[in-house]
Amino acid sequence: MRNRNTLAAVLAAGMLSLTLTAGTASATEAAGAAGAPAERTSCGEVRLTGELPAPPAGMAVQQQVTIGEDCRPVLGEVTFVPARDGAAAKKSAAAPAGVAAAATTAGTTRQFKSWNEMFDCCNIRMTGLYTTSQWTTDGARITTATTDATQQWNREPWNAGWSLKSATQNTDCATDCTASRTEAHADFTYKGIFDVTGGWYANTHHSYVDLNADGSATCRFDVQLRHTFIGWNWQRGCQ
Repeated sequence: MRNRNTLAAVLAAGMLSLTLTAGTASATEAAGAAGAPAERTSCGEVRLTGELPAPPAGMAVQQQVTIGEDCRPVLGEVTFVPARDGAAAKKSAAAPAGVAAAATTAGTTRQFKSWNEMFDCCNIRMTGLYTTSQWTTDGARITTATTDATQQWNREPWNAGWSLKSATQNTDCATDCTASRTEAHADFTYKGIFDVTGGWYANTHHSYVDLNADGSATCRFDVQLRHTFIGWNWQRGCQ
């Protein structure tokens, strides 16, 4: 029962820790603004941030945040789904109570993945930042740890669409650690059928992964959107 109560509290913290800043603006009102697409209403700049707990073995934890009709983000439930190769299922019932991870022993190797994705109102993924981690621990210290970051983005015909502008990654400790922390960042820009100037849209993703000597891990995410529209949604999770 204590394990169930602990996990439920962590899930609640994952939901409540999300903060946001959002504004509204009209592209038509912003006449003369560089890159403003004609006759389109923008929800303005949005920044979302939040943390998710590590799921029990064999499960993935995920959450979706959608830009609502009033241009304010609508926070979805934190849910558990069975982990799959490569990615987690996108839809699930509310998260059930789980159990704590088994104690680690010498030579225990763990794997951990995270995803940080932006989708448009048609549920087409625009941009995404992903991490894959593996670490070996004796229960008291991490002996080795690696985290790799990758990026994906949507392209359109005629060499248009989203592009990766820059990407960085930093891990503070890879051997003999009490914890291994990685920061991954990716900046994307857009030039295509919805904005031929290339100056209106930009998505910036930040992912933070902490690996611990006891075999546990946490994931935190931020996304900054230069302009947004109703129905855009942020999907994030880890397994």
